[in-house]
Amino acid sequence: MTAPVPEFPAGFLWGVSASAFQIEGSLTADGRGPSSWDAFTGEQGRVKDGSRADVATDHYRRYREDVALMAELGVGAYRFSISWSRVLPDGRGPVNGRGLDFYDRLVDELCAAGITPAPTLFHWDTPLALEEEGGWLNRDTAERFAAYASVVAERLADRVPLWITVNEPAEVTLLGYGLGEHAPGRRLVFDALPAAHHQLLAHGLGVQALRAAGARSIGIAASHSPVWTAGDSDEDRAAAELYDTLTNRLFADPILTGSYPAGLDSLLPGPVAEDLKTISAPLDWYGVNYYNPMLVGAPRPAADPSAGEEPAGPAGSSFGGIEIPPDLPFDIRQIEGRELTDFGWPVVPDGLRELLATLRERYGDRLPPLYITENGCSYGDGPDPETGRIDDARRIAYHDGHVRALHRAMEEGADVRGYFIWSILDNFEWAEGYRQRFGLVHVDYETLARTPKRSFAWYRDLIKNAG
Repeated sequence: MTAPVPEFPAGFLWGVSASAFQIEGSLTADGRGPSSWDAFTGEQGRVKDGSRADVATDHYRRYREDVALMAELGVGAYRFSISWSRVLPDGRGPVNGRGLDFYDRLVDELCAAGITPAPTLFHWDTPLALEEEGGWLNRDTAERFAAYASVVAERLADRVPLWITVNEPAEVTLLGYGLGEHAPGRRLVFDALPAAHHQLLAHGLGVQALRAAGARSIGIAASHSPVWTAGDSDEDRAAAELYDTLTNRLFADPILTGSYPAGLDSLLPGPVAEDLKTISAPLDWYGVNYYNPMLVGAPRPAADPSAGEEPAGPAGSSFGGIEIPPDLPFDIRQIEGRELTDFGWPVVPDGLRELLATLRERYGDRLPPLYITENGCSYGDGPDPETGRIDDARRIAYHDGHVRALHRAMEEGADVRGYFIWSILDNFEWAEGYRQRFGLVHVDYETLARTPKRSFAWYRDLIKNAG
């Protein structure tokens, strides 16, 4: 680090994150049922390196080793997710006791190590039986989620002080149902919007179920990005505003204000007004997943060779490996002049400060206290052939910059209570397979050996020194 660590308030919660499908493996062990991601990864061409998550990092069997690493790191909390189909193999019906027992053991292990368990109930892995009935396009999935939340909370609420209902409903909607880049692989474009509403309804029903079972502190983990306008034209501004609405406000407005952005109600399944009362039930806190801003402009036409222009293929764009089809009313541009992670995402630490300021301005006193529930970067640094050490200096610089930006945001008035790094381990990175490494701990996917990177030591020292 190039300057002293800024001092954070006493009690500020430093944590790490992971999700069940990305690390657990053991996909058929102890009665677990298949999920939408099991099916998706089994389809040829869906995962870029052709891999599957059958083993992942083998956390299901090695969780004690991983909790010991977290204890060595000194984190105050571990944000993990619970596999719905491990607990309810068909998404409904009889509870799989052996699956629920695993999370019981994990919570006990965390508590014994002095680490706060912070489970997420849904992190993208819909039980396949429910997906085959329509998944998040089907209102009944929200009801099934509430029943599942009750089952989990009745077992764990006595030891779990921090709960997350749903992770990133925007990505499930847009990438899973809209563009087909993630499970379940549907390409519905704007017809995917019912999936947004039903996930939000699941969140609201889940809050009710958790509170009824004695859960104390409940939030959601929502992805947010500042949206920058790519040009000065009215068309560019309209495109950026639409993108902001679809990726930010479509999910935050109903939760925090009890209404959808103007014009969207007609695209959503009813009864919207009644559902919004459930969706907007007060939260104890609101989780923000931040990675980078998005630069958005009006769609650009394809090059015209007859006019002497270089052939450029069809209009459209891509970002971070996600192909944006040419028929959308916006175009995502690359932010120039910034370092890129191995995922192709621009490194913009001050974007986190800007985002938190925007949320405060937009929602005012309706915004509850915040947690940064994800922030991280993909860099493929591996062990030095001679020493075995992993010097991931770029990851250290990334998090150092973002922690300082977070501190500035808090000085400006943002009420942030904690920061979770994504992620504790290298893992199965969804449609990228094992090509992207986000972990503070390197995983050798042949031997499954864990090796803390230099960023692990950096974060351990930051936790000790930041107050």
